[in-house]
Amino acid sequence: MIKKIMVPVDLAHKDDLKNAVSQAGQISKLNSATIHLIGVTSSAPTEVAKTPESYDEKLKAFAKEVSDQTGCPVETLSLVDVDVSADLGHVLVDRSDELKIDLIVMASHIPGFLEHIIASNAGYVASHAKCSVYVVR
Repeated sequence: MIKKIMVPVDLAHKDDLKNAVSQAGQISKLNSATIHLIGVTSSAPTEVAKTPESYDEKLKAFAKEVSDQTGCPVETLSLVDVDVSADLGHVLVDRSDELKIDLIVMASHIPGFLEHIIASNAGYVASHAKCSVYVVR
């Protein structure tokens, strides 16, 4: 039974998360599960937030939007990493294990040439996570 659903969040592209959030909401309702929005940011200023604390506030505001939209309970977790682009897949897989996540619902793009050489974040998570992974395009 699914009780915890992780949705990785990139606040710089939150409009691209609509399908993944919608799918997570539907699965959450069917299983009375909690959605866990996980955001990974840098300690350095980014286009989304100047500080990790500001990023956390924005992630919580997004969680309120998701909760209002889906009608499901939503929790957040902001993580700080030195090299987000290189470490994201590892961080998400490790955190899913620690939180005992049952399902990861992850947005992705249509793979291009580069993804045939270097795995996308969604590809990495799908290949390495111990739980089920639902990749939404």
